[in-house]
Amino acid sequence: MIRVVPIPLRARIRPGDDLAALLVGAIADAGEALVDGDALVVAQKPVSKAEGRIVDLRDVEPSPEARAIAAEDGGDPRLVEVILGESAEVVRRRGSFIVGRTPAGHVLGSSGVDRSNQDDPDHVTLLPVDPDASARALRDALRAVMGADVAVVISDSIGRPFRRGTVGVALGAAGFATVVEHAGRLDDVGRPFHSTQVHVADQLASAAELALGPAGGVPAAIVRGVGLEAGAEGAAGGLIDRDRDLFA
Repeated sequence: MIRVVPIPLRARIRPGDDLAALLVGAIADAGEALVDGDALVVAQKPVSKAEGRIVDLRDVEPSPEARAIAAEDGGDPRLVEVILGESAEVVRRRGSFIVGRTPAGHVLGSSGVDRSNQDDPDHVTLLPVDPDASARALRDALRAVMGADVAVVISDSIGRPFRRGTVGVALGAAGFATVVEHAGRLDDVGRPFHSTQVHVADQLASAAELALGPAGGVPAAIVRGVGLEAGAEGAAGGLIDRDRDLFA
């Protein structure tokens, strides 16, 4: 049986906080303990805040390009400047709404720059510089304290082409095979799969999203009962090659 267990946290995450220690306490407060084979899905924003990935827009001087883009639809030129700075490539743009490819390779609205759930209306959070490295560090810290061999996913909510709404996806991952190739395996009537890949990390993120929700206050969820396969490629291993991306 697969279970999704929300892990609430009352504390507000601040730059420099020991996120692993806070999560260990929150897991205990929830009456849970991590066990081998668990996946702990952690929302991106607490990770970013603990790593100090916060920008005060009052300190941002917009470039002429950012001012021109923002003027198209009344956007905030300071925010546009930050988004451009976080974009290795602008994939699509409609006025000041920008879809960017981050340096880590993820294609996201606003390149992951987010104003929601902030203590100050002029603060925005950026994605972790290396989400896979963040996931590995968190996994190592949890294993050192709790002694369990767990998978870690750092998740975010994104929109998808041709679909309304958002779903959880994995920005960072550690401790398991993020994408499982089923080619050569047999289906339930004994026929071999030819080219079926399953993005397990995104499935874990989406399952956990049901518990995390959009409003904050639940920074993590344990997903228990999923048979995870070994792997070390991280979430970067689940990105499609740039030359095969039909939406690039």
